[in-house]
Amino acid sequence: MHPDMDRFEKTNGQFEAAIAECRALFQKKLHDYRASWRILRPASLTDQLFIKAKRIRSLEIKKESLVGEGIRPEFVALINYGIVGLIQLEKGFADTVDIDNDEAMRLYDHYAQEALELMKKKNHDYDEAWRGMRVSSYTDLILTKIERIKEIENLSGATLVSEGIDANYMDIINYSVFGLIKLKA
Repeated sequence: MHPDMDRFEKTNGQFEAAIAECRALFQKKLHDYRASWRILRPASLTDQLFIKAKRIRSLEIKKESLVGEGIRPEFVALINYGIVGLIQLEKGFADTVDIDNDEAMRLYDHYAQEALELMKKKNHDYDEAWRGMRVSSYTDLILTKIERIKEIENLSGATLVSEGIDANYMDIINYSVFGLIKLKA
């Protein structure tokens, strides 16, 4: 057994707890709004991610919120919108809400599980490096990923060597989960 297996298992549990928190909010919002996000075109979804990440950076710099909401809810939103982004990549956008809440939750769970599996692989290879990072670095990396998504969208996906939009969404989700974990500690 790998000597760091206990650390990896702790991370897996923390990741699952963070996703469960996000999932609970996502499910409540589905009840209230249904899958209204299905109408979001790719650029609009990217801009939604952008404003959430910019707000985190603004709060980190200014150290105060005039509307009384902190950084944690924005990381939750980034996770949920990142998963919405993956769903939208799979299904495309729609003109109306075209999936029911059960289908939305099934898709949510599918992509949350994919994010967990990717995190496990990267966490093994990077040996828990995320624990030594500052939360503000996650924010900057998320903003970088969003800029990359914008460029890929501007290029209509015709990149030469870059990962796709889906890989950037996965990284946004995982950095945001790390932010939630660190802010809870």
